[in-house]
Amino acid sequence: MLAKRLICCLDVDRGRVVKCIKFLDPRDAGDPVEMAARYNVEGADELTFLDIAASHEGRDIMLDVASRTAEEVFIPFTVGGGIRTIEDFRAVLKTGADKVAVNTAAIQRPELIREAAERFGSQCVVLSMDVKRRAEASVDGSRWECYIKGGRTPTGLDAIEWVQRGEELGAGEVLLNSIDADGTLAGYDLELCRTIADAVSIPVIASGGAGTPEHSHQALTEGHCEAALIASIAHYSAHPIADIKHYLAERGVPVRPAAVAASDSESPSP
Repeated sequence: MLAKRLICCLDVDRGRVVKCIKFLDPRDAGDPVEMAARYNVEGADELTFLDIAASHEGRDIMLDVASRTAEEVFIPFTVGGGIRTIEDFRAVLKTGADKVAVNTAAIQRPELIREAAERFGSQCVVLSMDVKRRAEASVDGSRWECYIKGGRTPTGLDAIEWVQRGEELGAGEVLLNSIDADGTLAGYDLELCRTIADAVSIPVIASGGAGTPEHSHQALTEGHCEAALIASIAHYSAHPIADIKHYLAERGVPVRPAAVAASDSESPSP
């Protein structure tokens, strides 16, 4: 059985890691490269950098952060935010990043997913989805809506319909961000996780709401996800990565032990 992954997320705004609640009111959490290096040693399986305002503000992607991170860490990492073109994909991957996450530009021009998958491989293409629960189901029964521009702009697009199309176009993985649960520390939206994970055959990463090790366990079992994204509980050392992995392993979830992950990360694979 493949090991489940614990991924540390670093939301970046103007060169600093920030943490929001429901995508609002960002507060400073530290330097992105320093934090990435710490998580690399502590045993995170992967890292994800998301420039939370790049698409909304029309800013360029954070290539400098990605390049400096590649020099400091030896675990896979993903970069997203402000990705608009195939050239942006290429530029990010050239820094040493392993994957590129795309949201706004993919919804605005879905063929970008196919083009990127054909050029760089599906394993490099992460479909990032910022999803919010509708107050009432739409006429067609849709319960979750996709948002763009850093969670600021509703699209009217049904989340299930979009994730299935994203898989068809060639996305290799889904980063499922719950706007409602983001930063609340109250747990992932498990119903949303299950619904999306069961709708596709590619891995789904649960994101938004992790506050305890139990929440990660729920996402990986009840939520049917292949990976759990954590932020606040790691940034502020409420629950060290090793403790979360120990909690998961004790309950039968296959994970790479943090000590092994940390030692493996000290030198790149041949």
